[in-house]
Amino acid sequence: MAEHEIATLAGGCFWCLEAVFCDLRGVSKVQSGFMGGHVENPSYEEVCRETTGHAEVVQVTFDPQEISFDTLLDVFFTIHDPTQLNRQGHDVGTQYRSAVFTHSPQQAAMLDAAFARAADIWDGEIVTEVLEAAQFWPAEKYHDDYFANNPNQPYCLGVVAPKVQKARQKFRDLQRDKS
Repeated sequence: MAEHEIATLAGGCFWCLEAVFCDLRGVSKVQSGFMGGHVENPSYEEVCRETTGHAEVVQVTFDPQEISFDTLLDVFFTIHDPTQLNRQGHDVGTQYRSAVFTHSPQQAAMLDAAFARAADIWDGEIVTEVLEAAQFWPAEKYHDDYFANNPNQPYCLGVVAPKVQKARQKFRDLQRDKS
């Protein structure tokens, strides 16, 4: 049996990314947190003040026999706009930047093709950063399963739900069996 791998992705608010990736077959865990900064064990509030250098990220644990890193990248580049620098929609700040934190040379090698596929669906220059994975700092527990636990919260209704719906429609064949 193959070992699970980890993908670490930043593309705006981690609540959106977590909700989408949790739906996918082959994904065993999605953890919201922070990476890419200089402050140890930052709080959500510190990251939001843009003084830590960290981005909001999700760490996606997946079985490459069921879903490939390439496929995860296609989902990632579909559900956020990789042409927006340090923002996603009304969420503005460096913590909302688009980034892929690679965990292996194999992951890094797949990015050129993923960027080319993303360029086919987005107008403008792809500004997604590519960085080697660094220390991952888990977010506070209340961020876990945020969309599932707070579906009627205004941000979830207006921002997270549309992204989840888009992913469920576009990637229907990748959805986890809900039965």
